[in-house]
Amino acid sequence: MSDPTSTQTDPDNDPNIDPTGGPYYIGVDVGTGSVRAGLVGHTGAVERTHTQPIAVMNPQKDFYVQDSEEIWQAVGLCVKVVSEGVPDKGAIKGIGFDATCSLVVLDSNFKPVCVSPTGDDRHNVIMWMDHRAKSEAEEINTGSHRVLEYVGGRLSPEMQTPKLLWLKRSMEDTWKRAAHFFDLPDYLTFRATGSLRRSLCSLVCKWTYVGQGGRAEVEGPVLRGPEGWDRTFFEAIGLEELAEEGWRRIGTEVCAPGDRCGTLTHTAAHTLGLDAHTPVAASLIDAHAGFLAMAGAAAGGGRLTGRLGLINGTSTCHLVLSPSPVAVGGVWGPYGGAVLPQTYLAEGGITASGSLIDHLLKTHPAYEKSLADADDDGRSIYERLEGVLEVMGGREGLSSPSLLTRHLHLYPDYHGNRSPLADPDMAGMVCGVTLDASEESLAMIYLSAIQGLAYTTRQILAAMTSSGHVITRLLMCGGLCASNTYIQTHADVLGLEVLIPQQQPSVLLGAAMLGGAASGGWESLEGAARAMGGSATSYKPNGGLKGYHNKKFAVFLKMQQNQLAYRNLMK
Repeated sequence: MSDPTSTQTDPDNDPNIDPTGGPYYIGVDVGTGSVRAGLVGHTGAVERTHTQPIAVMNPQKDFYVQDSEEIWQAVGLCVKVVSEGVPDKGAIKGIGFDATCSLVVLDSNFKPVCVSPTGDDRHNVIMWMDHRAKSEAEEINTGSHRVLEYVGGRLSPEMQTPKLLWLKRSMEDTWKRAAHFFDLPDYLTFRATGSLRRSLCSLVCKWTYVGQGGRAEVEGPVLRGPEGWDRTFFEAIGLEELAEEGWRRIGTEVCAPGDRCGTLTHTAAHTLGLDAHTPVAASLIDAHAGFLAMAGAAAGGGRLTGRLGLINGTSTCHLVLSPSPVAVGGVWGPYGGAVLPQTYLAEGGITASGSLIDHLLKTHPAYEKSLADADDDGRSIYERLEGVLEVMGGREGLSSPSLLTRHLHLYPDYHGNRSPLADPDMAGMVCGVTLDASEESLAMIYLSAIQGLAYTTRQILAAMTSSGHVITRLLMCGGLCASNTYIQTHADVLGLEVLIPQQQPSVLLGAAMLGGAASGGWESLEGAARAMGGSATSYKPNGGLKGYHNKKFAVFLKMQQNQLAYRNLMK
């Protein structure tokens, strides 16, 4: 359990925003462990950001919960801070929200309902990474349900339908009291506007709502449910009451992302420090907001389809748009209209990436001293370890530090495999470890983990392209992009140019793009993405490492196959 005790403002931001400037847009991003807000200009420049930690409770294995009221209060604090340099709040023309795909439960009076073994009603959010519903997901996946065609053939326990089934079976009082089930991004727009409208993004990606790419269901700005819900599916899995109630607990009106879903109420405006009636956009999942911003970077007049975006946070999401639906085994989607109308989204992913790197570093004996030395040098721990790798490679006369791991192999599924196996029971593996507890050992583990994550992306990319996706280039954002080794390794392993958008942070920028579209500043969300996306830095692949990485990838696949074989032997 984390205990947030302080706030922080980005020191690189100028608190004295030009009061004559604007128009401005606010982007709000609720991540796993913090809330961020950003003030963004009309051309996409992120003028100011502020971050507030939020608590994560882990009351027992596989259970991760949060407090929705704490989250909303953190949103209010962050928005007030980033907007305080704009005396005329009328210059702030719109606000957009993104968040993790966590499940928020409220009663008929919109008060929190407990989802935790603690019994505390404040703990009313089942987080995205909560795996309590693994058996429910497996049970659903044994059926021949049409909706499974839109999630790569298998529901994940991270999705909302298995979690709803778990609540009905395991927390009867909670199920009876629950009057509203929100995806966290939709909960934020509800708190801002009072509207129960849901975003098509959340519903098609996490709730089994069937979208049509913004074609068949559009009636003005609102996509009318409940025709997108599959009644036979909910009846078959034991959630028939949701259908019998007319879907009122999970959503009957659905907006496309970036459409205006309402305006700030007076209460919300007071909490956020903004003008009442400021336009509020239908939301995006956090990774999808980052993808929107990346897709618009260095786009020119070209298509936004075919650009694979990696959003690297606690986990990593792999997103690509296509003009027609492409089904990929073990990859979520095709999701019609989940980001932009007239397109279909495919979403692969790695369940633990940033969290994996943190775990491996922090549990190594040399970590504390290495971190202290990095701080003394004014560098990040990534930069410190990459410097160690450079010295090691030079000492051995290697053309690249990447070659140091020729006898050290790490399989990175420490929290299950999201794509392309869709197997939550996969685990991590390491081959080639010794008793070495030095900083050099730490650096080697760091490098092998980065390579393992890149090989997972290569496997996901191969699944996408073999099914019909055409991937032209790779774009990346997120915390792991602070590591040049992480970026360059992906370019080398995938043999693709990697673009790093200059307008950062991408997730906040994507949320602000939603606000720009909702305000009417552009005629469409795609127009906002192109106008605000900015330029990008290019990383070219090192062709001289192709053969080496091909061999390492073969080892990666063999380790994966061996783990499955070991599990079968031990049944």
